[in-house]
Amino acid sequence: MNVLVTGGAGFIGSNFVRYLLESHPDYRILNLDKLTYAGNLENLKDVESNPRYQFIHGDICDSDLVLDVLRKNKIQAVVHFAAESHVDRSIMGASEFVRTNVMGTNVLLESAKEHRLTKFVHVSTDEVYGSLGAEGLFTETSRLHPNSPYAASKASSDLLALAYHHTFGLPIVVTRCSNNYGPYQFPEKLIPLMIANALNNKPLPVYGDGGNVRDWIHVLDHCSAIDAVLSNGNIGSVYNIGGKSERKNLEVVKLILKALDKPEALIAFVKDRPGHDRRYAIDSAKLEKELDWRPRFSFEEGIRQTIFWYQQNAGWWQRIVSGEYKEYYEKMYG
Repeated sequence: MNVLVTGGAGFIGSNFVRYLLESHPDYRILNLDKLTYAGNLENLKDVESNPRYQFIHGDICDSDLVLDVLRKNKIQAVVHFAAESHVDRSIMGASEFVRTNVMGTNVLLESAKEHRLTKFVHVSTDEVYGSLGAEGLFTETSRLHPNSPYAASKASSDLLALAYHHTFGLPIVVTRCSNNYGPYQFPEKLIPLMIANALNNKPLPVYGDGGNVRDWIHVLDHCSAIDAVLSNGNIGSVYNIGGKSERKNLEVVKLILKALDKPEALIAFVKDRPGHDRRYAIDSAKLEKELDWRPRFSFEEGIRQTIFWYQQNAGWWQRIVSGEYKEYYEKMYG
């Protein structure tokens, strides 16, 4: 099968590209990525020479390019990761989030109308549901109540994708996942930022009182879930993906410090960000029942492996922090 992965040079996308190549010897993967600040070709350095993998530098908002890629490569399925994805950046300026997440998704959907596909997996986030109270879980029927410009742009693209299924019969499936962690995550996100700062003995900035709760899932568990949806997910459905690992942010930070034998005195509480959702928690029962999927990593095992990976790959994240990672693209692609 010929699969187009959008945003395949990012954190989750690059892990997914590698996962598909390893799990499906008969798949050919095309990676379409604009290479914004979070897109890093070094993430896929180990698969560059794989004859079943190809990188295409381009913008999903470029309708001519997208349709050309679909047609020339006889694409049968699309897995759509490409998105602006950092809440803090969306608060500073939402325009690029609307452009990429909404308009870019619309371009892909319009192109899909012109090119026959077997499956279009639109990868979204649990943030579209808003914030939970102390009890309960988000299900696929929970109302959408996005509270940040980022979440609102993703909710918009979710509804747009589902509308294209209903109106035009496109083979759409939407996935909504909880917070990911693991190798190759851009070091402005919570877990890699805390690991990097702790390794450098720098303060670990924690929003508010650190009591915000997230359900954490290892990126490879997310990849296996998307693979299951790609292969067997029901057209027109929404699937929640969660790790069953709720943790307060402060608890996660303390766990990282303990694993690295660093003092809790490094924790620096900072002013909370505007509209910071208090708690997310995902019910994955539908995915588990229909597609026989389960998360494989416990949080304790996953975070231990992740910390070790960042220790062993310090050069990777140090190049990102310094901006040198962009030189790799210039060297390889000009």
